[in-house]
Amino acid sequence: MELSNIALARFNMIEQQIRPWNVLDARVLEILSVVPREDFVPPAHRALAFADLEIPLGHGECMLAPRMEARLLQDLQLQGTERVLEIGTGSGYMAALLSKQCASVLSLETNPHLADMARAHLASAGIRNVEVRVADGAIAMVEGGLFDAIALSGSVEQLPQHLLDRLAVGGRLIAVVGDEPIMCATLATRVGKDELRSVKLWDANAPRLHGFAERSHFRF
Repeated sequence: MELSNIALARFNMIEQQIRPWNVLDARVLEILSVVPREDFVPPAHRALAFADLEIPLGHGECMLAPRMEARLLQDLQLQGTERVLEIGTGSGYMAALLSKQCASVLSLETNPHLADMARAHLASAGIRNVEVRVADGAIAMVEGGLFDAIALSGSVEQLPQHLLDRLAVGGRLIAVVGDEPIMCATLATRVGKDELRSVKLWDANAPRLHGFAERSHFRF
């Protein structure tokens, strides 16, 4: 894809996919215009970098659709000073977006090959405030202290309590929660040391993050 075509495709992604999905925060739109999504996409799928779809990354993983990533970023309402935890690094693109609105990002990825790919993408983009760690975010012992924001780059059946426990007071966790065909982006905020408040934001389906608890749906 030539440079002029890339610029047009990026413009169309923002104007035709992202703005109509109620992503209107000027800071978020600016980040989307400057972070090179095409450089975070596997070469075989580069032509689809700005398409409204999930892009395969191999190893059973995929990038979320651009409008989904943009809406999650907007609804976290980062102010530039936060410590952020991301679960599910994938290609590194969402971590790159987050990095532009916070102080630092710790991104956990279970697959070492994807973690290496994400590190390479982030380094190539000149992003220095993201640490990609090979670790399972579905396990209760997540090192790193408390976080001001947590983003799950995939869906879970229910909000993970062990991650909610890692929110500092005032911290927010955003995730797509539920089962197909009905899932909902949900924002949980720690309003006090022992008090959480959650709100359902918008309907959306997203691929499952591996390893998180699932309720049994077996019925007699």
